[in-house]
Amino acid sequence: MATKVLMEALSPTMTEGKVMKWLKHEGDQVHAGDTLAEVETDKAIMELSARGDGVLRQVVVPEGSTVEVGKLVAVIARPEEDISGIAAATGGQKPRPQPAEPKSPEPAEAPAAEAPGHRDTAARQLAPKAPPDTPKPEKPQPEPQRPVQPGERIKASPLARKVARDRGVDLAVMSGTGPGGRIVKRDLEGATAAPLTTHPSAPLRAGHAPRTAPGAVRDVPLSQIRKTIAKRLVQSLAPIPHFFLTSEIDMERAWDAREALNALGDEQRISFNDIVVKAVALALVQHPECNAWWQDDHIRYFSDVHLGMAVAVEEGLITPVIRNAEAKSLREIAIESRDLVERARARKLKPEEYTGSTFSVSNLGMFDIEQFTAVINPPEAGILAVGTMAPRPVAHDGELVLRRRMRVTMSCDHRVIDGATGARFLQTLKRMLENPLAMVW
Repeated sequence: MATKVLMEALSPTMTEGKVMKWLKHEGDQVHAGDTLAEVETDKAIMELSARGDGVLRQVVVPEGSTVEVGKLVAVIARPEEDISGIAAATGGQKPRPQPAEPKSPEPAEAPAAEAPGHRDTAARQLAPKAPPDTPKPEKPQPEPQRPVQPGERIKASPLARKVARDRGVDLAVMSGTGPGGRIVKRDLEGATAAPLTTHPSAPLRAGHAPRTAPGAVRDVPLSQIRKTIAKRLVQSLAPIPHFFLTSEIDMERAWDAREALNALGDEQRISFNDIVVKAVALALVQHPECNAWWQDDHIRYFSDVHLGMAVAVEEGLITPVIRNAEAKSLREIAIESRDLVERARARKLKPEEYTGSTFSVSNLGMFDIEQFTAVINPPEAGILAVGTMAPRPVAHDGELVLRRRMRVTMSCDHRVIDGATGARFLQTLKRMLENPLAMVW
């Protein structure tokens, strides 16, 4: 019996998915559990798996197309089975493909009945034979992959992406010589900054504004993650009554504590963000009224702290979650946060790794941002925005001195957290960061 391959809800908030790449092709033998395709969800690149055995008889949705959850994308069946009526009975939804690139004419293919290698054998028989002393032609070297076309993903190594950013090089115009046409560091040798491609349908990458001719405009299709960010912001700012509390924290002792910990020689170094995450988790234990969700007709309070960390990715923002952060050591938090951030940027997080947070932290200190306000991630009741740490002149022990200071701003949902409640939480957080020993008391 034929198996319908449907677009599955690969994340809790997914309503549609974009087929990025088919890993199996029509005619391939597949088994239940095999990965058929890579699908871009609202948060990550996920794998779509087969739910039955057989042959992949028909691919209904081409690469680059977006379809709603529950719609047919492919058909698995026995080789002799009639599947002609399946695609016609699926509701008639057509996938929304990205604009296709123009293709150059190709030679006509051999008839389907020809056995593999038949055409090559015939060509060898018809070709004139070379004289015995004619040297054999050199084996042709594989050509680099052509530059990326509109609507395609750019395949590049992390190091190549970093080099391209540093030099201002647009990877969309580069050819890759790595495995599968991947752009690697050697492909960027001698490359210099060049104007970005101006294909009307080329996806916009975070941090890269489209460059166009004077007076021109450029429309960029929304990625799945950017669509979700837009929906979530409307859901947050429109109905949630935000208010904001700002505090400035003396980080001298936290600085000394971090230096001392990293001087121990442990391979896993501690960052200031790790210290902030640990302090926030412990402060939430003391103030569970801030570790809560708004649930329309009730408020849900949590005894465990599942802390979300806002991470910038190529096309927007994702919030991986450190679960039970209050029970983890600073070193455990450092190791887990590095792993989550790396996989978040590679779009490889599992749904359970970016859902279920009870409070969030957003840190822009590395971008030299002194202070900002963050948007609450519903149904959470609060989020902490962390600014840069910098020397500032302050009165200390009766003298004007330079001290390392850091500003934090807490965004609160007034339906859950009152002003005094949020203020008490910030007081506890400030006490812990200004006296790091309080975190182990």
